[in-house]
Amino acid sequence: MGQTDLEVLVDMGFERARAELAVKKSGGLQGALNWLEENQDKSLEELQASAASTAKADDDDEEDDGSGNIPEGAKSLVCTDCGKRFKNGDLAAFHASKTQHTDFSESTEEIAPLTEEEKKQRLEELRQKLAEKRERMALVDKEEQKRNEQIKRKATKETQDLKEELARKEQIKEAAKKRQEKLDDLEAKKRIKAKIEADKAERKRKEEEAKALREGRAPAAPAAAPVAAAPAAARPAASHSEARLRLQTAKGNVMKTLAADATLFELAQQLESENGVPVASFSMTFPKKTWQAGVDFGQTLKEAGLVPSAVLIVT
Repeated sequence: MGQTDLEVLVDMGFERARAELAVKKSGGLQGALNWLEENQDKSLEELQASAASTAKADDDDEEDDGSGNIPEGAKSLVCTDCGKRFKNGDLAAFHASKTQHTDFSESTEEIAPLTEEEKKQRLEELRQKLAEKRERMALVDKEEQKRNEQIKRKATKETQDLKEELARKEQIKEAAKKRQEKLDDLEAKKRIKAKIEADKAERKRKEEEAKALREGRAPAAPAAAPVAAAPAAARPAASHSEARLRLQTAKGNVMKTLAADATLFELAQQLESENGVPVASFSMTFPKKTWQAGVDFGQTLKEAGLVPSAVLIVT
């Protein structure tokens, strides 16, 4: 037993629901192939909704004069606008809705059914069109996926760059905060020391006054020498408030002078801004020691033992 038109269409790869609509609309394999070709870009839901609407209209007009059928004596309908021939009025009406052609004429020439060879040829043509359509859709999907991947990679890189920039700013901020804390602590120690010295001087002055009164003589004038000696005593500390560094980089030797309480991170940032190369570590040969980025760069030059001078290898 030969296959039915519906089975042939299903074997070609069409959805059964779409094939059933095609056979119902056309009444034969030839018309079904034409209908499927003309409606290949429509979704199944859209076609089913259109079929339901048409069925309802047919129910409302079932007592009309049969305008969907070919008049008696005619074998087919011909579109005078494009020359296409149609087996029945439904196909002609569908053609009119698709092309806006409205001029049709009756013909006594009957549309011959497709031969087996013609059926095979039409089936092969339709298979080829379907394959080409799937290939086009695959290319479109591939391009869309490629664009989405590019957008995703760009967004990921921008996010990573932003995180790195925020982390760098946070490190600079933390280093500045630590430096300010050290300065504040140093100032507080200076104030305490100055107050202690002032208290000592005041006690000594009072003792001298009491001693002079006991001995019946006038108190001696305060000596100015200790006041003058204070800056001299501070000179050794001033000489160690800076660090003179000789830095051996890939581009040559660099001399830098920084405050003793500047951090290794600040030194690394200066070198990176000048050379464009991130600093991973500092090291010295004698005594042998290494400071790693992200681990030791929070130390000040003084804490690292690089005051008053040192030679560092930058890597």
